[in-house]
Amino acid sequence: MTDFNRISDHREMISRQLSAPRNPSLERSAEEALVKTLWVARALDYAGYSKHDGLNASWLEALAGNRRWPRLLFIQLVMRCPFHVRPWLGVAQARNAKGLALFSRALLARYRVKQDANSLNAARSLLDWLCQNTAPGFELPCWGYPYPWQDVGFFAPRHYPNRVVTSFVSNALLDGYEATGDGRYLKVAGAAVELLLSAPRTLYEDRDHRCVSYVPTGNVNWIVMDVSALSGAVAARYGRLVEDENTLFQAGRLLRYVVSKQTDYGAWYYAEPPSASHITHDNYHTGFILDAILTYAKVSGSNEFKNAYEKGLQYYETHLFEEDGAPRFMNDQKLPFDIHGAAQGIITFSLAERHLGVGKAMADRILDWTLREMFDSETGWFYYQKRGPYRSRIRLLRWCQAWMAMALANYLETLADSERPTSRGTTSATPY
Repeated sequence: MTDFNRISDHREMISRQLSAPRNPSLERSAEEALVKTLWVARALDYAGYSKHDGLNASWLEALAGNRRWPRLLFIQLVMRCPFHVRPWLGVAQARNAKGLALFSRALLARYRVKQDANSLNAARSLLDWLCQNTAPGFELPCWGYPYPWQDVGFFAPRHYPNRVVTSFVSNALLDGYEATGDGRYLKVAGAAVELLLSAPRTLYEDRDHRCVSYVPTGNVNWIVMDVSALSGAVAARYGRLVEDENTLFQAGRLLRYVVSKQTDYGAWYYAEPPSASHITHDNYHTGFILDAILTYAKVSGSNEFKNAYEKGLQYYETHLFEEDGAPRFMNDQKLPFDIHGAAQGIITFSLAERHLGVGKAMADRILDWTLREMFDSETGWFYYQKRGPYRSRIRLLRWCQAWMAMALANYLETLADSERPTSRGTTSATPY
């Protein structure tokens, strides 16, 4: 048995308060916000704008053509504009596979807590859509973004798959399988995991370590640290569910590579080598890695990465959040306060509380700040970013609403689990 469930003697360093009393007012506010957030998504039929979707304006896409710098320029101009210009520019709204994965996981968490048939049915509808709308031209199921995406390192055409989106969708399908027993979800997730583990490119490997590329094809050599972590975590979940020890072993190699790149002070750079990106230690990618390590530990029963998780969680709390719970953009950049960072913090510290008994105080602090500073209760929308007194009202369905739906649902499920003493410390295949 693993001792990952026991935080070591320096646990007081991991959270400023190890336990926090129940806050009924905060819980009610979280429940009300979740209901409104899900209502907004349903009203839009889960189709909306995304952060990097500038080229979903057909005339901008045509004007940029096949040229790298015009594509990058138009995407960045739309993304960085302080006003909501997408409707004026004719940017098409679309269903985003990652957003649907987040919404479906939030709905399934709500079903587990409330036994609400409507939430289950809504989640199944989204999962069915994801199964039917995989990236075209690929034998194994995989998913990408519904817009052409030019990054500094590569270009991805519309719906071109990547391992990050595919990992998120695969996790949602595994949640769906565990909630319903529908073997179709397990089958599609298993085929997606096969792609995550077998598709090109391997960027580094030895017997115990492996690093894979962001996109599962082509000649992209860019190492993005969370890619291997996310791929390894969902592979571990699937391997445990089907009792496939080789899949678990391959998952461990991916996580082991990421852990090997942790700094001596507990952080991860966004890319390897660090000079490959202007991003240093940023908020939500750090949370991704921590959640992936915890997932692997819970499903594998291994305590191999326990110290790395503890150091990382401590760094995450003390360097990537303000005292009041506001999410720093990066360790060396306070602003903007971004809703994705707030959501990820709530998720990561809720999971730490649920499985290890630490994190509730920090999750409370982040959630309280977010509901006060980043939520419009009249419209049900979360703000995109906050810079001093200015709050961006740009409405990004996946970036704002889907992430906060996932965060609120996780927070409320953690509270529900705390009322069931036997739930903490289990090796469930669903640490989310």
